[in-house]
Amino acid sequence: MFGAIAFAYGLLTSFVLSGAARNRKLQRPNPRILDHVGHVCFGCSAALSVLLFVHAGQLYFAG
Repeated sequence: MFGAIAFAYGLLTSFVLSGAARNRKLQRPNPRILDHVGHVCFGCSAALSVLLFVHAGQLYFAG
C-alpha cells in the first residue's frame, strides 16, 4: 500500500514541478490549481520530514 501511495505522490510532484518549470520557461503564470497542488505537496513533504526527524531523535535519545 505504501508503494502505491509513494508512486502516486511522486507522479503528482513530478507533474507539478515540470508544469511550473515549463510555465516559467515560457514566462506564463501558473494556473491556480497548479499553485495549490504545489503548496500541498510542499506542505506534505515538510511535515513528513519534520515527523521523521522527531522520530529519529526519539529513537536516538531513548536508547
